[in-house]
Amino acid sequence: MAWRGCVMKWAKTEFTTSKNVTSRSSRLNPYNQQRCGFRRDAKRPDTKKDNVTQETNTSRSKAGTPGCPPPPIVPRPTLFKPLMFTVGFTGCSFGAAAILQYETLKSRVQTVKDEEESEKLLKGSHDMAYWHNWWNQLTDFQRQLILLMSMVDDFWSSLTEGQRTVTGIIAVNAVVLCCWRIPSLQRSMMKYFMSNPASKTRYIPMVLSSFSHYSIIHMMANMYVLWTFSSGIVSLLGREQFLAVYLSAGVISTMGSYMYKTATGRFYPTLGASGAVMAVLAAVCAKVPEAKLGIILVPMVTFTAGNALKALVAIDTAGLILGWGLFDHAAHLGGALFGVWYVAYGHKLIWKKRDPLVKMWHDMRSPGAGGSRPGGGPGISGDGGGGPRPQ
Repeated sequence: MAWRGCVMKWAKTEFTTSKNVTSRSSRLNPYNQQRCGFRRDAKRPDTKKDNVTQETNTSRSKAGTPGCPPPPIVPRPTLFKPLMFTVGFTGCSFGAAAILQYETLKSRVQTVKDEEESEKLLKGSHDMAYWHNWWNQLTDFQRQLILLMSMVDDFWSSLTEGQRTVTGIIAVNAVVLCCWRIPSLQRSMMKYFMSNPASKTRYIPMVLSSFSHYSIIHMMANMYVLWTFSSGIVSLLGREQFLAVYLSAGVISTMGSYMYKTATGRFYPTLGASGAVMAVLAAVCAKVPEAKLGIILVPMVTFTAGNALKALVAIDTAGLILGWGLFDHAAHLGGALFGVWYVAYGHKLIWKKRDPLVKMWHDMRSPGAGGSRPGGGPGISGDGGGGPRPQ
């Protein structure tokens, strides 16, 4: 949501080019000037050559004066439909997360049962000599491939659940970054992966722009912060709830940007995951304000998470008031406020009240099951295995 330097540079270049083309066409075609309100001078019957030259120069000087009517004022767009889209998308995100958590728990229970049965079947079926002979029959390429897969599996297992979760988000952002480099996709990328309240396409970009970066430095900065706080936020909320918060934060931060642009009349496109990342950062800092943080380039400087959040909010507030143009400070503030609100109140108001939806989904998936849930319990607890607990 934040990076618009390259976008403004592109817009300025296009505006300069169109202005030069318009000025050339105005000089070459005098009839265009008449459409804008100029009239030809009446011909005089008796004129000398010097007078004709003087009148021609005068008419040319008049023709160079900008006399076309000013461009039409763009009316301020209404934000009722984007607001309804934000509310609907947020509700659908948390509903889908609740169903995903149910299906994940059910799958884990089934996986444990299958593993127990497979261990019973394989126990004692083959000895070490069998596997030794099998390994010797493999080619060198097959052995290297198996070793490589084993190394990748060990690396993946060493990651935390939060890091494994955000790996998919980082991969999607990398793919979108590569798509920006394809010339044939530029029109579609600007239409669907850049958010602007004055655009005809306003709803889909509210989601897709949160995965869009034009600059590799911008993407690396956002993804580094997301990777750093991924373990904390997933251990705090759980994987499914984190995904719902991240997607909702992207749309809500874009809605905050829409409101600021509409109020100030500054309609410029923005893109980036900064709003969603700010929500993650703010949620962790608000829940664990005494945690120690540092800067990667200056490791000796440390500060608490609460002070870091206050400093970031103060900087974005100052940028919003003073009109700093490099970042979309309204999106930053929208994401940060949503993150703080969710860990304080939103978890109790939204996530803990998902049981009716999960029960309805369970009845649809398992008719006649008598209301039992995966795992043999009466239902999924309100905290959902990883949600924030009251102190």
